[in-house]
Amino acid sequence: MENTPTVKDIELAAKRLDGYAVKTPVLESERINSRLNCRVLIKAENLQRTGSFKFRGAFNMISSLTDNQKKSGVVAFSSGNHAQGVARAARILKIEATIIMPSDAPKIKIDNTRDDGANIILYNRTDANRVEIAEEIIKKTGAILVPPYDAPEIMAGQGTLGLEFCDQVKNQNTKLNYLLAPCSGGGLISGNAIALKERSQNTLIYCVEPEGYNDTALSLKSGKRQYIKPELNSFCDALLIETPGKLTFKTNKKLLAGGLVVTQAETAKAIQTAFEEYKIIVEPGGAVALAAILSGKIDTEGEVVGIVCSGGNIDASTFKDVLDGKYSV
Repeated sequence: MENTPTVKDIELAAKRLDGYAVKTPVLESERINSRLNCRVLIKAENLQRTGSFKFRGAFNMISSLTDNQKKSGVVAFSSGNHAQGVARAARILKIEATIIMPSDAPKIKIDNTRDDGANIILYNRTDANRVEIAEEIIKKTGAILVPPYDAPEIMAGQGTLGLEFCDQVKNQNTKLNYLLAPCSGGGLISGNAIALKERSQNTLIYCVEPEGYNDTALSLKSGKRQYIKPELNSFCDALLIETPGKLTFKTNKKLLAGGLVVTQAETAKAIQTAFEEYKIIVEPGGAVALAAILSGKIDTEGEVVGIVCSGGNIDASTFKDVLDGKYSV
């Protein structure tokens, strides 16, 4: 694949993932539905292998490599969820993996990546360049780079979530009026948009980002990729990026209805709600879409709204702080 993936590419990815990826459940809370006066369907991707949707794209890309490419191993850079997805996929496929991770990534993500047998190289975000480190490894070993989002194989793999979601909703004899999903580089939301525009054409699709890191929302408004200079700290480590991917934004510009932005306090409330009402543990970056509907960022009264909770890899200390209300302001 060299161009934007099609729904056929996503269907092929689903076949590759069959038996490896978890078909994650769709959850519902009568109390939340009543409170918001709409039907909220949670796609609990935090229950995916490695605790996030990233396994889908990583496995799809790595499993599609040639035998010669697999012999050279793979390399990736990530703050955690992509790292874990690549490490697990490489372990299953018996391929060597090297992962470049920021030293301040959540400990649970570093530990899980190491436990899956990956070689980890830690770097300091302020004085090192992860791309340059990866390029040096590729030069020395011939390893294949597995990008976190801006590759058609990655987008197609993430799009399998959308196909799965559509089938599950159809089995409930309903349809999605809206789909809200977290957005960093755009791989998840673009893959899902491709899938839904084929299977659920009338669904309005919105990306959701944390306050201060709304590069995709700004880019959608302007019609071209925007670069931001982050000025706020955020605990949404999985979503902290300065500009959308080139290939992903090409798709998102065509297919998304818009971008929504949530505060840290709104995200913390969503993590609490996910735990209390849906009985799931969701990391900050994985909770922003739920935060958007809970805080009324768009009018969904009387509608059926799909919400992707994309990951659950949160350190115990951060989760405790959220439940204790330390992020409520």
